[in-house]
Amino acid sequence: MDTRRFRDGVDLSILGFGGMVLVGMEQDACDRIVAGAVTAGVNYFDVAPAYGDGEAEIKMGIALAPFRDQVFLACKTFERRAAGAARDLERSLERLRTDRFDLYQFHAVVKQSEVDRIFAAGGAVEAVVRAREQGKIRFVGFSAHSAEAALAMMERMDFDSILLPVNYVLFAKSPAWVEVLGRSVQLGVARLALKSMALRPWRRDEERIYPNCWYRPIDDPVLARQGLRFALSENITSLIPPGDPRLFRMALDMARELTPMTGSERAALLESARSLAPILK
Repeated sequence: MDTRRFRDGVDLSILGFGGMVLVGMEQDACDRIVAGAVTAGVNYFDVAPAYGDGEAEIKMGIALAPFRDQVFLACKTFERRAAGAARDLERSLERLRTDRFDLYQFHAVVKQSEVDRIFAAGGAVEAVVRAREQGKIRFVGFSAHSAEAALAMMERMDFDSILLPVNYVLFAKSPAWVEVLGRSVQLGVARLALKSMALRPWRRDEERIYPNCWYRPIDDPVLARQGLRFALSENITSLIPPGDPRLFRMALDMARELTPMTGSERAALLESARSLAPILK
């Protein structure tokens, strides 16, 4: 699998493995899918305590144990205060059977008030910076679910990375996310992508056939390939497919043939999104 530069001396596979894939799976199946991903060239694994209320961390910790020194492991915290973030970090290290994270992130920042709490006296940034000084964290980043929060976070700290939605429907409907991507490039913040295979929000009366996905994912192979190619053409390092084993395997099968989009292909895909609702604003 192709790799791209994350930070100096660190290259990541263009496809990452999201811990939500493991929620609801038996441990032997988790072991097989993780081992298969590593064998296929995936070296970027991302998880959070919120995924299955710790289930994903515990299962990934077991499955990754034989490969820990071969992979780049990212984790997150929803906590906005220092004490809570410190507790999250220590518990996640224990669950994942490791003594350090390659990347630790503030999880799903949405509001300006969250940004303010993270950076206030006693805020979560204090615990994360202290853990980095102690060697428990190598890189620090964040994921954002609003463009406003993403821009505000990048103005408050020299982050190593941002985990952001890079999705053709969202980029067609919400220019602010294009601004976020551009600003991260200007600041030298590495870009990691989510939601590249998101189609639209679930409808109220719709059967949620992918229970680990909070949005309706793309499961049509032709359109899924376009969504992945779109994201990988937007100056990112790596992307994480939806948290469903079927969709992860689909993306993994495509990973060797994800050529960059031409300008005309990109324009046509964005035009096709006019009738769809974006998953975020």
